[in-house]
Amino acid sequence: MTPEEDRQIRSRQKSRAIVTGLLLGALVLLFYAITIAKIGGGH
Repeated sequence: MTPEEDRQIRSRQKSRAIVTGLLLGALVLLFYAITIAKIGGGH
C-alpha cells in the first residue's frame, strides 16, 4: 500500500468519525428536547 493510499484511507476514516460524532450529538439533542417537552407538557 502506498503512502498516498494510506493517507486517503485515514482521511476517509476521519471524515466518517466526524459524521458519526455529529449524528450522535444530534441524537442526544433530540432526546434532550423530547425529555424537556415531556416534562414541560406534563404541567
